[in-house]
Amino acid sequence: MPSVPPLTALLFPGQGSQTAEMRDEVAAARPDLLALACEVVGDDPFERIEDGTRFAQPAIYCASIVGFERLRAAGVSGTTHAGHSLGEVAALVAAGALSAEDGLRLVAVRGRLMQESGEQAGDGSMLALLGKGAADHAAAIADGAGLTVANDNAPNQVVLSGAKAAFETAAEAARAHGLRAIPLPVTGAFHSPAMAAARPELEAALAQIDFRPPAVTVISSITTEAFDDVRARLADALTMPVRWRETLLALRAQGVERFVETGPGRVLTGLVKRTVPDAEALSPEQLAEAAHA
Repeated sequence: MPSVPPLTALLFPGQGSQTAEMRDEVAAARPDLLALACEVVGDDPFERIEDGTRFAQPAIYCASIVGFERLRAAGVSGTTHAGHSLGEVAALVAAGALSAEDGLRLVAVRGRLMQESGEQAGDGSMLALLGKGAADHAAAIADGAGLTVANDNAPNQVVLSGAKAAFETAAEAARAHGLRAIPLPVTGAFHSPAMAAARPELEAALAQIDFRPPAVTVISSITTEAFDDVRARLADALTMPVRWRETLLALRAQGVERFVETGPGRVLTGLVKRTVPDAEALSPEQLAEAAHA
């Protein structure tokens, strides 16, 4: 009897997944997206990717769409999609819920609003807790320092958001649990109430988009369940935590055996390996290597 292919989830990365070669890949595969990105951002986002979310998010989004299209051309598909923060928009685009062009316009607005909100607040940023048991202690550490759990990424990696003045208190508590606390080079307390001022304009942008029912189930990393009201859930993601670890566990509980990252980078592949080690986790490069082995 022929073997049954494993249930596969396609994963779409968020900010911090950029690679040196991704601009060239987008220029070769989707010059139209590159041109539109430059238009809606007002500059080349790839050239200014280190200058904040306004530039990083559209660039990574374009690269993720190109990565997905490359996988699709190779015959790789998923029974489910999931995206990490920014990656949710690409996951929905890949499922046919909106066009790649509308997704890019939305991401450009999202990235700009997040950067502006962070700059206006002035004192917000993010602190990564790393080490065994990070997910177990993060909530208590955050509460004790007046911070918010922003990204529950893996059992050994959680990111807090809030005022930088509270980071030392959180770092001391983290060290007491044998954890490392590392400030991240971001300009805002993302996925926390500090982003609330950005919501009305993002909602206005979402209202202008023609969303369609996705052809593939897309899991929200905010609710860990299938998207219901797409506009509301994408708006919620500004101020609510990314429950990525729980999302992966939920997918695994649904029978997903293979997780394939669209790229760029391998950040999500690493998080899968740490969270659901009994499942297969592949980056695009690893998938290509396996196909030619």
